[in-house]
Amino acid sequence: MPFLGLMPCTKRRRKAQTGRERGVSRIIWVYIMNKITLPTYDELLNPLLQALRMLGGSGSIEEIYAKTVEITGLSEDVLIQLHNPEKSSQTEVGYRLAWSRTYLKKYGLLENSSRGVWSLTERAKRLETVDQSEVVRFVHALDKQEAPKKRPADETPRELSEEEQWKDKLSTILTKKLDPAGFERLVQRILRESGFIHVEVTGRVGDGGIDGKGIARIHGFMSFHVLFQCKRYKGSVAAGEIRDFRGAMVGRADKGLFITTGSFTPAAVKEATRDGAPPIDLVDGNELADKLKALSLGVKTELVERISVEETWFDSL
Repeated sequence: MPFLGLMPCTKRRRKAQTGRERGVSRIIWVYIMNKITLPTYDELLNPLLQALRMLGGSGSIEEIYAKTVEITGLSEDVLIQLHNPEKSSQTEVGYRLAWSRTYLKKYGLLENSSRGVWSLTERAKRLETVDQSEVVRFVHALDKQEAPKKRPADETPRELSEEEQWKDKLSTILTKKLDPAGFERLVQRILRESGFIHVEVTGRVGDGGIDGKGIARIHGFMSFHVLFQCKRYKGSVAAGEIRDFRGAMVGRADKGLFITTGSFTPAAVKEATRDGAPPIDLVDGNELADKLKALSLGVKTELVERISVEETWFDSL
């Protein structure tokens, strides 16, 4: 018979160890962030504008990110750093670029559509570069007018937009609350809702990371056999994992699909589209969230009714 009197102490000790482990992980993460030099959000303003010019004046968030990384030549060590490993899979560079876009929009140089496409304004097209300190001063002054609140001039803004809030909450659910089998079922449902047929989750051990298969139907005429891997992950997927997945799918399918709650390193993106190799489509955590929103799977969009009086309408009576 176990010594029941010792069990609570054991549980407390395990709980204390878990707490210490989380604390140690946090300390290690802060140490790494301090050792690696990351560009600030204002230092990314001009590279971001240059990226949009090179993209033809407009681009998605993913396209802007990739082109900005190419322009700045940021190292892999910098790009894999997460903004807040405990809450989401967003990279630190991606987080700072989000603020760069926000500042440039408030300064009148960027605009964005409801489909997530960002573009240069006419004013931006006439400028080669911007004075980053002037942009920061202008936006801080604008923020003070809209909501008086003192904030040091050199402080990186920390507020989260509504979009970032729901995506962070979704990331926490997918990576911490949903088990691997549940995540595989979620991916299966997404593929079915997206028009795939005969979607099966296999998840056999030693099958090169292949989690399932399906057939993608294109407008009811063409079809492709697809193998997919779904990785419930908070970090960045490296090129090696893409190569392993491709090695497992060669000769078994027309295309590959790699879905993760995390992100992909630039090297992984290049590997997925390498010439002469079977193509692999990549879906990261941000795109996964947008897909769940579009399909209304666990993400509900609420429209707020706004009522206004058209005074000019009464003038025509």
